[in-house]
Amino acid sequence: MRQAVQIGGVGAVIAVAVMLPACVRAQQVPVPASSAAQAPAKTAGRAPTDAPPTKVTMPVLPGMAAGQGAELDRVVAIVNGDLILDSDVDQDLRLDALEPYGESNAGRAKGELRTEAIERLINRALILQQAKLQPDESITDAAVNQELDALRKNIPDCKQYDCQTQAGWDKLLASYGFTEVELQQRWRQRMIVLAFIEQRFRMGIKISQAEIQTYYTKTLLPQYAQRHVTPPPVEAISDRIQEVLLEQRVSSMLNDWLQSLRAQGSIVLLHPGEDAP
Repeated sequence: MRQAVQIGGVGAVIAVAVMLPACVRAQQVPVPASSAAQAPAKTAGRAPTDAPPTKVTMPVLPGMAAGQGAELDRVVAIVNGDLILDSDVDQDLRLDALEPYGESNAGRAKGELRTEAIERLINRALILQQAKLQPDESITDAAVNQELDALRKNIPDCKQYDCQTQAGWDKLLASYGFTEVELQQRWRQRMIVLAFIEQRFRMGIKISQAEIQTYYTKTLLPQYAQRHVTPPPVEAISDRIQEVLLEQRVSSMLNDWLQSLRAQGSIVLLHPGEDAP
């Protein structure tokens, strides 16, 4: 698997199966030549399968023969009354492939990837439901476009498609099955989720100097020694270590909170052939 490119800020880390590929991508302080391997996230619910889930069909209209209702989509989960459709899973997987940061999915089973996508979408739905209770008007069109402009500069395929031009950008997005409007809508949801997480969990968390020193001594120094590289002094990277520890703390709190929402709410995973309740 390719190493994940680490970027700053809570958005890079709190993937938590919400909008990004891995369940929790804890950032690492960069160590030359290697990075610590991340254990695969566990997923709950349905077992990996390539079989199609429950169909959503248009009702048979008067004069239409039975069985002629148009198939619209397939329900894969219901989260407190909100439907997650097969097309949502497909879109999530395509967005995962579009993003320049993350782990390679090469060689992984299609059913496993699909199951992880469903779990991400369930968590995303739970967070968006909570975010609606505290509307955030700060996610403007300009803010969304600013992030997407930065994305255009980092997608490897953009060089081939010349994404700096609108025609090239449209062509690249089409190759991943998106229109620009669809991507803007999806990215806005991502930003709402991350802003909610930032506000709810990160505010007020304090990391002590002792914790920074412990991480430096017990985690970083052994990694540098293993690679026969001279480590930088702790003072030079203390801010970066603090960021890592903050994000680890937030990740743990967010995971516990999501488990609580799952326990309190109603989540139905539909296996192939099952009808929605």
